[in-house]
Amino acid sequence: MTPFRMKRRRLLLGAGAAACGLLAACDFSLRDGVFNACLAELPSDLREHPLVTGAWDGLDAGKVCDTHCHVFGDGDSGSALWFNPRMEQIWNPRGYVQREFYLNASCVDERPGKVDTSFVERLLAQCRSMAPGFRALLFAFDWARDETGAPMADRSTFHVPDDYVAGLAFSHPERFLWAASIHPYDPRALDRLDTAAALGARAIKWLPSAQNIDPADARCDHFYARLAALRMPLITHAGDERAVHGFGEHLGNPLRLRRPLDAGVRVVVAHCASLGSGHIDDLRSAKLSNFELFAQLMDDARYRSNLFGDISAITQGNRMSVVASLLERRDWHERLLNGSDYPLPGVVPLISLRALVDWQLLDAAAVDTLRRLRDINVLLYDFVLKRNLKKDGQGFATPVFETAPFFSRPA
Repeated sequence: MTPFRMKRRRLLLGAGAAACGLLAACDFSLRDGVFNACLAELPSDLREHPLVTGAWDGLDAGKVCDTHCHVFGDGDSGSALWFNPRMEQIWNPRGYVQREFYLNASCVDERPGKVDTSFVERLLAQCRSMAPGFRALLFAFDWARDETGAPMADRSTFHVPDDYVAGLAFSHPERFLWAASIHPYDPRALDRLDTAAALGARAIKWLPSAQNIDPADARCDHFYARLAALRMPLITHAGDERAVHGFGEHLGNPLRLRRPLDAGVRVVVAHCASLGSGHIDDLRSAKLSNFELFAQLMDDARYRSNLFGDISAITQGNRMSVVASLLERRDWHERLLNGSDYPLPGVVPLISLRALVDWQLLDAAAVDTLRRLRDINVLLYDFVLKRNLKKDGQGFATPVFETAPFFSRPA
């Protein structure tokens, strides 16, 4: 074991279950352990295991794209990647524990000058172990910004520049697509959007509660008009956000997305709004779960052509109550997109495979193989797990995984 892993293990095991609770204030399981072992090679018996090979049956791998893949680093390669320095301070235990788990899940080398490059090398290695044709959609992440559009580094958790992820996609077009992250309050937002489109961005990524974006704000209208004209989808978090902190969970109310939907924007609701609750209308109205509010939008005939959901993170302990409903709603499957939320599936305590078995959503015979996959290839682990989820014998339909056509650029 390397010294940096020994240090992490001492610190986190010393914090015990409390450390896990600080990660995202959600349900955790320690039944599978705490740390990802970060093994390097996929052995032949695992690569050729029927559970793994069978996950690709009936799919065109050239159409399979992981639609929710985060990138991060500390900028040690000159990349301008940035983590809030508070996350490196042990006296800020919540941020510190989060950062340590993210680093372990993505198996980075924390030696000086190695963080950025080792993150990309590990991600590329995982993509190469997928079936030929598979690609991942990499997310940029804009600053939190104030009402004038000025960056607020002190209120931001991390920053991933558009140029950086665009460069990764240019360097590895056979493995990566990219999504820009452009705050609509930025005075340069429309120019940035045009530039991103010209550079091949396939989508725009927002996390409203972390970036101080109100999707229902009229100030976004010009941005929505340009998105609709470009036919570029908006992938936006909805529901409560536990991994990144910011400006209020009301910004994640799915009903606030009616404004871009009414403007003709194709909207992808990340995680299918699977956490928390929101008011039906104003703050004096009744509350429903955010997933119920998402379901209302999905069932609204006005939005059937431009509202979608991604199923990233739904197997996490605090979200998995929606899995059965999503499996049962086969009328939604043409509008659901699979993504991993990489690297979070590699955070071992976040997903309890045994709990999925207990809920009769996963065959117990799959557990040991999935555990082994998680320690080697997080992308493959998440993909195989999702392909093996079943409710009364029915899994997710083929279109949920053949997502690349959704992001094809208009002619």
